Amino acid sequence: MPLSNGPAVVADDFTSFGNFDLIKRMELPNNSIVVSKWQSRVTGLTVAHLDYEAPIVNGYFVVATEIFNDSGCPHTLEHLVFMGSERYPYKGIIDQLANRGFSNGTNAWTDTDHTAYTSSTAGDQGFLQLLPIFLDHILYPTMAKSAFLTEVYHINGNGEDAGVVYSEMQGRQNTSTDLMALCSQRTLYPVGSAYRSETGGLMEALRLLTVEQIRKYHGTYYVPHNLSLIVTGKLSNGTQSLLSVIQDKVEPTIIAHGQSRGPRPDGWKRPFVETPSANREPIKQTVKKVVEFPEKDESQGELVITFSGPSPTDFLNRKALDILATYLTSSPVAPLNKEYVEVESPLCSYIYFSEDTRATMVDLPIYIGSIPVEHLDDFDKRFISSLRRISREDFDMDRMRVVINRDERQLLSKLESSKGETLSGALITDFLYGALDGSDLPDALDEIKYYNVLRTWSSKDWSNLLKKHFIDANYVAIIGKPSAHLVEKLEKDEKARLATQIEKLGPDGLAQAKKDLEAAKEEHERPIPKGVLTSFPVPDVKSISWIPVESVQETSEGFDVARTARLQSNLAKHIESDGSPLPMFIQYDHVKSDFVSIHAYFSLANVPDRLRPHISTYLAAFFSLPVKRTSGEHLSHEEVINKLDDETVAYESALGVSEQFTEVLRVTFKVQVEQYESAVAWLRDLVWGAIFDKERLLVSAAKIAQALPELKRDGSNVLSSVWLECHFSANSTSLASVVLSQLEFVPKLIAELREAPDKVIADFETLRSCLTDPSGIRFSVTGNVLSVAKPRSVWGKYFGSLPKSRLTPVRLTHETLNDLGRNPAGKATVVSLPTIESSFVSHTTRGIQGFDHPEFPALRVALEVLNATESYLWRSIRGSGLAYGAYITADREAGLLTFMLYRSSDSMAAFREAKKVLTGLVDGTVDLEETTLDAAKSSIVYGIARNVSTPGSAATNSFLDQAIKGVPQGYNLKLLEKYQAVTKSDVLASLEKYVLPVFSSSSSTVVVVTAPSKVDQIADNLEDCGFKPEKRTLEVVLDDGSVGDSSSETGSQTSYH
Repeated sequence: MPLSNGPAVVADDFTSFGNFDLIKRMELPNNSIVVSKWQSRVTGLTVAHLDYEAPIVNGYFVVATEIFNDSGCPHTLEHLVFMGSERYPYKGIIDQLANRGFSNGTNAWTDTDHTAYTSSTAGDQGFLQLLPIFLDHILYPTMAKSAFLTEVYHINGNGEDAGVVYSEMQGRQNTSTDLMALCSQRTLYPVGSAYRSETGGLMEALRLLTVEQIRKYHGTYYVPHNLSLIVTGKLSNGTQSLLSVIQDKVEPTIIAHGQSRGPRPDGWKRPFVETPSANREPIKQTVKKVVEFPEKDESQGELVITFSGPSPTDFLNRKALDILATYLTSSPVAPLNKEYVEVESPLCSYIYFSEDTRATMVDLPIYIGSIPVEHLDDFDKRFISSLRRISREDFDMDRMRVVINRDERQLLSKLESSKGETLSGALITDFLYGALDGSDLPDALDEIKYYNVLRTWSSKDWSNLLKKHFIDANYVAIIGKPSAHLVEKLEKDEKARLATQIEKLGPDGLAQAKKDLEAAKEEHERPIPKGVLTSFPVPDVKSISWIPVESVQETSEGFDVARTARLQSNLAKHIESDGSPLPMFIQYDHVKSDFVSIHAYFSLANVPDRLRPHISTYLAAFFSLPVKRTSGEHLSHEEVINKLDDETVAYESALGVSEQFTEVLRVTFKVQVEQYESAVAWLRDLVWGAIFDKERLLVSAAKIAQALPELKRDGSNVLSSVWLECHFSANSTSLASVVLSQLEFVPKLIAELREAPDKVIADFETLRSCLTDPSGIRFSVTGNVLSVAKPRSVWGKYFGSLPKSRLTPVRLTHETLNDLGRNPAGKATVVSLPTIESSFVSHTTRGIQGFDHPEFPALRVALEVLNATESYLWRSIRGSGLAYGAYITADREAGLLTFMLYRSSDSMAAFREAKKVLTGLVDGTVDLEETTLDAAKSSIVYGIARNVSTPGSAATNSFLDQAIKGVPQGYNLKLLEKYQAVTKSDVLASLEKYVLPVFSSSSSTVVVVTAPSKVDQIADNLEDCGFKPEKRTLEVVLDDGSVGDSSSETGSQTSYH
């Protein structure tokens, strides 16, 4: 066995690289994905790479974590991994370094059979830099006692149990879900199986756990031959990039720790597969148990029924079972839903078929919720009888074909948009349970091929599948029964336990516990040296350290903004020293950062209304079109993507920023400082040099079309669409982009692209010419501008030919309102949507328009008073079960104020409760306490601080304030003082002036999206309130391919198709 770290020499056929040998390589048909799996012959470390075109690189670092008790070692160890490593012994340093490496941070989860650590980056450079650091944390964490005390478990100075993990499990352990799951595990699996264990850790076990136990567990399972690195996305030099980093920066460290024992060290047993956990047989007899869970409302319980499934490598039958479950439960017309859910007196609220991958065979749990307690005991028998009846009757093969086709479309859509996220689960399962030689990988990853097989199945085949795994099979049924008595018992027992614990510790013990905790905090929370990491402190709500932003504008003619006069800054000197002034608008916002971003904001004001629907397809295709570069070089769309990934940290195109300013199209590039010119060049080439290729436009349009049917089944999406239609005119880009508008437009666009592509391409050229009118373009540079050698002259190099033009103001959404939007009054629109059972509602009135209105601070505080958790709207509406969410928003761009209800069971009752509260606050019958006012102000301060808590967001907000909103830099800081000065009388006056009108038909409009059965009653109630209701029907293609419809005998009718 080799004992040294071999050189990274690549064979001609690339079946080995340094210490790594190729186990399996395959290309997934039709998905442009190459999968390769490797293993180190020296350390046993496994590496899998999914190679495909994408701007994001994802990493899943997986350890098989088997535990034969409820100590919670896998879960607690997951937390301790992030508390520092041998080479980087600082709490949280991994996340801060990840952010410096162009990442969105790191994360992890602990499952029954594995723990996975994750990281995602834009491009591969940051990922590959982070990889050895992350692995150092996983393989060699410090696992300090101090970290254990704070992160896992401790007793505080008051004698109370605490710790991050303990608190998490405290919130879970006595929930119905966890109690039923643990009982199911204990019943399904024999003594000696790790599948019986609570990997999160039971509270009683966590109180006894020691850091030494965790360290011992880590030494057993966190070894290189039990670790798989799964990386998805495009690397600049392919898989060699990945293997090179591991070979040069990871393998030497592992070898230095004496872990060069190969793939199968002596005595090693593969977790779950070669241990007693694998000793499983199908369920021998049906078992039914009852588990009580604490709940004061004893009217409804839950049920989980678990069956034995096929082998984890029987991929065809696993897919067939997935399709069967979809057929049985996926829509209101599905057989089980029709019988149990879609009835006048429902027997449950949902039936959900799942799958848990296990050694030897998968488990097939069925979760059934909200069952009236009188039906709980015999529900399983009735359920099996229903399945037996469905089996006897012929399957609806037309619907089955629709189910199969829809499932395939959904998978293809996921593979196109998120290949790594879609396939990573299969790679994790293969690492845990698949053949070591990789022979199971092709069948595990190429899921598409099973659809054609299943399309050949007959009704009898599906019936036989249902019989084999459900009807004729034994099962374990766990009944969850609510118990008000258990609520009291648990509370009483916990108080007694704590009293005993405090008595046992005594004053000296409590003092020592407090001292130990303080020492632990001091030890592992020591600051990271500046030389290791440069970062800004997290803003404190009470004492905020604002990130300084230096700002300089070069303004085109006709643009003036109120800015505070200042001495010439270092940034201004830096800009002025680099060439001549430019004939365009550019704002530079410097912050202390490792990166620099460039943004271009293009006005959509001059786009012809008939072309506004094209913008969604343009945005979808923006980064995947062929390009003719300024240099004359032609790039295919693949080359464009590869080069963008190689040269940038992130790139994005969208309407506006964070759903604001949607009459502006934004393009953003984030790069390292040395790639500044490259980013400017890409902006020039992608906007002005993109080639509107017919095939690429078709792909983008088809992707949109494929997503639309699912989107229009969602109540929130439909509400947004209808609300925009009611209040905005045809010159609104947002209206042209929503689901109902695109449903009508995109199929026509696809047909026209096929029949008359030249005409469509000409339309996109016209759209581009409108966008690139220099009178509507604003450029922004944010980040470490002072480190850019040539911040200004680079723009002149690529954009100097733009004609000088007078800059026009940004068009805000209030300019696209229709008559009703400008004066909302009287109209109510009630939309029937057959795929939902609850209601989604918006009540709208006129609000404050503009970003420097003197009365806004009082309104902002007033809304925070109403919206806060456990405040007025929460208590009166959510607390009463009338809606899942209720809140009021102020849109200062449009000048509208809206009262929203989300998933409301009784929207009119919720409306009346909100009106009652508002009226009471205004007339004084409902008291507004000063403590509530103080809490609202504090919440606002935190929200503002969080909004500018990173260098990028601070710089971006500086730009938006000055260049878009037209207010001075630092305007939000000035508002903080005004928020603090708001009085109780100011809030009450604002409620009366701006909020109360939303509850009057003379000064508001209403849009309701609801179930067909509720349309008439809601419309009648709104009419009684003084509104003029219009009832509409939204026809939806359901999962079985049929059309859901709703009609009404009264009111005007409109149908969307």
